[in-house]
Amino acid sequence: MSLKYRELAAVVALIGAIAALAITSALGHGGAIEVNEGGTKGPVVLTPEQVIALGLMTAPADMRPLSRLLRVHGELAPLTEAQAIVSLRISGNIQAIYANAGDLVQRGQRLALVQSRVVGNPPPVVTVTAPITGVVDTRDVAVGQSIEPDTTLFHLSDHRRMRVVGKVYEEDLGQVKVGQKVFVKLLAFPKELLIGVLSFVGPTLDAETRTVDVWILLDNAQGLLKPNLFARADIVVGENLSALAVPNTAILEANGEKFVFIHQGQKYARVEVAIGLADDQYSEILSGLVPGDEVVTQGAREVYTMWLTGGRSSNAGSD
Repeated sequence: MSLKYRELAAVVALIGAIAALAITSALGHGGAIEVNEGGTKGPVVLTPEQVIALGLMTAPADMRPLSRLLRVHGELAPLTEAQAIVSLRISGNIQAIYANAGDLVQRGQRLALVQSRVVGNPPPVVTVTAPITGVVDTRDVAVGQSIEPDTTLFHLSDHRRMRVVGKVYEEDLGQVKVGQKVFVKLLAFPKELLIGVLSFVGPTLDAETRTVDVWILLDNAQGLLKPNLFARADIVVGENLSALAVPNTAILEANGEKFVFIHQGQKYARVEVAIGLADDQYSEILSGLVPGDEVVTQGAREVYTMWLTGGRSSNAGSD
C-alpha cells in the first residue's frame, strides 16, 4: 500500500475511533440518546476473552410479581382517635406527678395529684389518671404549679398504630383509593421495609399546592415509629403477580425505541421490547422476549456501541 493511501486509511480510522468514543461517552451518562446510523446491523460477535474483558453479565427473562408504584413523601403522626389531652375542670395546685414525658402508661394509671381550691379541712384532693393507654408526649405542669379549669396537664398518644400523612398531586388522584397496599421506608431506618394500607383520601384539594392529603396506616409492633419521622411511601396502583420481567439495567433506549441484547452463543442480538409495569429493579416485558431469554445486564451499553459500528467486534484489519 502506498504512503498516500496509508495516510488516508489512518485518518478514516481516527475519525471512526472518535465517533465510537463519543457514542460510548453519551451512553455512559445514561438516558436516551439520538443516533443517525443507517444500514442493517447484525448481531455482535464476541470471543470468550472479549466477554471477560468487557465484564459482560447476563440474566434470564423470568416470571415474577411486579407492581406499578406511585411515590409520595410524608411524616409519621399518631392516629387522630388515639390521642388524648389530660386536664381538669377545677382550680388547684399540683401536689405530685407520677409520669414524665416518654413514659408508657396504661389506661387508668395515676399521672398526678391535684389539691383543689375548694374550701375544706383538709381541701379535697383529686387524682388525675390516664384516659388511654399510650405514651406521654408532653408533661405541661410541675409540682407546686397552680392550675385553672381546662389547663392542659399531659398529652398522650397511642403509638401501637401510626399513620403517614402525605400528599398526592391532582394529576395522580385518579390512581389512588382506600385499601391499596403501600410500601414504606423511613429515613431513620433505611433497611426496614414496612407494609401499610391507604386508609384515607382527603375530601378537598388544596388550591395552592394542588394536592390532596392521604393517610397510610402502619402497625408499630416493634416500636420503631415515632411522630414526625420522615417517610417515603410507594402506593401500589397496579399489580401483575406473574409478569415476564428483566432487570432494569438490561434495557436501553435510543431514538424513542427500547431494546435489550440477547445472548445466543457468541452472538449478542438487539431485540426491541415493549415495557409494562416497572419498579426500582425490574421491568415487565410485554413483547419481544420469551421466558429463558438471556439478556445482557452489565456491559449492554458497550455491546450497543459495537452494534452501531456494524454489529461485529474485530481486531485490526490487514493492509
